[in-house]
Amino acid sequence: MAARSMPRTLRVVVWILRPLLMVLTKRDWRGAERLPEPGYVIAVNHLSWTDPVLFGHWMVDHGIVPRYLAKDPLFRVPVLRRILLNTQQIPVYRGTEGAAESLRAAIDAVAAGGIVTIYPEGTMTRDPDVWPMSGRTGAVRVALATGRPLVPIVQWGPQDILFPYDKRLRLFPRRTYRVMVGAPIDLSELGTEPSEAQIVAATEHLMDVLTDLLAGVRGERPTGPRIDIHTLGAPRTGYRPEEER
Repeated sequence: MAARSMPRTLRVVVWILRPLLMVLTKRDWRGAERLPEPGYVIAVNHLSWTDPVLFGHWMVDHGIVPRYLAKDPLFRVPVLRRILLNTQQIPVYRGTEGAAESLRAAIDAVAAGGIVTIYPEGTMTRDPDVWPMSGRTGAVRVALATGRPLVPIVQWGPQDILFPYDKRLRLFPRRTYRVMVGAPIDLSELGTEPSEAQIVAATEHLMDVLTDLLAGVRGERPTGPRIDIHTLGAPRTGYRPEEER
């Protein structure tokens, strides 16, 4: 573990949560040999309110200090705000002038040899079958700006503990938390000054890679078109009994 390099508050959080997660979940973690040397961007799918904690567990156990780009409303909750800031999480002020500051903070962290995790969808999936939606361009932009690797990773299992946008926590029976690390995505062909169209295309490729990785973990392919995050309204995905999925 990367305990010595963790902020003190994060060490306390890990000390509290890791033993609980070891008891409450089984683990099927694969592909860690594909991780490059520190100083890269992780792009991971988002399918439950529980997955930042579960994925944080995976990161800690692989010597990675968890650092996410997180929605700014989370930083408005008094106690949570203190925890997030003290653990060096990065707020995302989407649609404001602060959005550029968020990317700059991520770029600076990666350029300094850190590892930053970004949910390219920018929110939990609203696909009824929990497949990745389309993505925002932030992860690709940070990787391009730093010249550092973009590592696609998928997770599966948190949705069985807490389905997207549902409030019913299901801790038992014990769930298996699966993680698969993909090969770093090569962005070198985009050059040093890619066009906006190239960045968008690279983001689409990233989401294709995440979908393919998740299909391998799940043993099935999506049957419908990918949801476009730019056309989303209010969340509609709700809990369905496991036997109906």
